[in-house]
Parts: sequence; C-alpha cells; structure tokens
Amino acid sequence: MQRILVVYYSQTGQLGSIARTLVEPLEAAEDCRVTCRALDPETPYPFPWPFFDFLDVFPETVLLDPPPIRDPGLDAEARFDLVILAYTVWFLSPAPPITAFLKSDAGRRVLRDTPVITVVGCRNMWLQAQEVIKGLLREAGAKHCDHVALTDRGSSIKTLFTTPRWMLTGRREPFWGIFPRAGIAEQDIRDSARFGESILEALRAGRLDGRAPVLRGLGAAAVDDRLIDSERIGKRSFLIWGRLIRAVGPPGHPIRRAVLGAYVLFLIAMIATVVPVTMSLRVLLRPLRRSKIAREREYYEQPSGADRSRLQA
Repeated sequence: MQRILVVYYSQTGQLGSIARTLVEPLEAAEDCRVTCRALDPETPYPFPWPFFDFLDVFPETVLLDPPPIRDPGLDAEARFDLVILAYTVWFLSPAPPITAFLKSDAGRRVLRDTPVITVVGCRNMWLQAQEVIKGLLREAGAKHCDHVALTDRGSSIKTLFTTPRWMLTGRREPFWGIFPRAGIAEQDIRDSARFGESILEALRAGRLDGRAPVLRGLGAAAVDDRLIDSERIGKRSFLIWGRLIRAVGPPGHPIRRAVLGAYVLFLIAMIATVVPVTMSLRVLLRPLRRSKIAREREYYEQPSGADRSRLQA
C-alpha cells in the first residue's frame, strides 16, 4: 500500500480543486491510500479581501513570519511514501499557512527523508516563492523531486487587473470585452490529472524515491523568462518595504496602514513610470543576454522541466 499525503491551503477554492484533480488517479487506485489535509489558520483570512486587510498581511508574508495554524491532525508516528505540497503565491512568497506548516514541528517531522512534489497555482510569478519553498524543504530534510506550476493564461498586463479584482471583490468573470476570466483555466486544472497518473506509475515501479524527477516530459514547470528580472527586483523591494512596515507597528495599527497606503502609491508610480522603461531596456538588451537568460530559465524549470515530449508520444 502506497501512502500519499496531500497538504494545501486554498483561500478561493481554486488550489483545492487543483490538488484534488491531480490526485484523482491515486485515490482511484486500490494500492494507494491518500490523506488530504487542508491547512486552517487559527484566524481565517477573509475572501474577498477588504483592501487594507489584504495589504496588512504583506510584511509578515514576505518576511516568512506566518500566523498560527490549527493542528493538521497528523499522527506523530505517521510516515508517507510521498508528500504533495500545493500552495499559492502572495506577494512573491508562499501563502503564510504553507510557510507555517513547513516551519512547524509536525510539518518537518512528516517531511524528513520523504519525497516531496510541490505544486503551485497562481497568477504568473512563482519563481521567488518556489526558491523559498525549496529552502524550507531543505531545512526540513525533505527530498524535493518534482515541481508542477499552473498559471493564469492571461497576459501580465490583463492579469494585473483581473487577479486583484477577483481577490478584492470575489468576481472573476470576463469583463469589458477585453479582460478574461481570472484564475487558472478549467482545462488546465483537468489536465493536471496527467501528473497523478505519472506519479502512480512511478510509485508502482519503485522509481519515486526522491532521487530523481518522475514528471519530466509532461510540461510540468514552464518558465516565462520575461518575468525573471521583474520577480527578482520585486522581491528585493518587498523585503525592504516589508521590514520598514513591520517596524512601524503590528497588523491593524493606524500608522502601519498609513505607510501601507503610501507604499501602494509608490507601487502605482513605479508601474506607471519605471516599469515601462525597464521593460523596454530588457527587450533591447535581450540579444546580448540570451545565453544568461537560457541558463536562468533552465535553472528555474528544474527539477521537472518544461519539456512536453511524453505528451507528444
């Protein structure tokens, strides 16, 4: 009997749908026992978000200072053949309940010496959050062997409007005839079952031991290399402002909210002025940086890669 643990936090329900679809082939198999645990913060995050409540979680999220979560109810002696960790991205960082689990004694106990497959579902920028996840998995002694990334098909410009609209109002339908439905396409979620099928095959063959990826050739983790520099710059900015805002006061403090408001104005000014200039420069310099960009893309696509050769066979 193969024992699989699925851990996820889903505020909107989308990530829960991804996790359940991916493990459907495993749940249907008679030789697998799947245990699912949805993480539950002691103080639930609202959805839709009130605007300032959304901003107020920013400092602690990027500084990896997570909130308390309820006990996921895992037996202290429980061991699994595989852990599937599904998460989403807040402010270029893992959602806080996932960080809390990875830092908890219960989480580290169940992850130690265990193969782990990470799954991210988000707007489009997940590289810096995945670097954090990889670091926390190393600290826990886990064997990270594969990564799956599902992202919104909309362009960076359009999702800059559709995603916040969904988060702040709960509305994700298309609007104005030019903006698409927010979130990951239903077809992409349905297609994620292919990863579960490959995982099941690898488990039965004894190949899922954490030493090598088993999802190569399935288009698991394609990187948009146009976003690499933007993510890196954004992460640095978030860390600087996160430290400043947290130093001002605790969550909900009036002065802290005033500084958060100032940061929003700063971001809008940056997006309207600096971002177009830097994007233009990157386009002009791209031919000179082609080899470096290719190396970075290859690095971030590891361990599962973006190759789709097994889908074409």
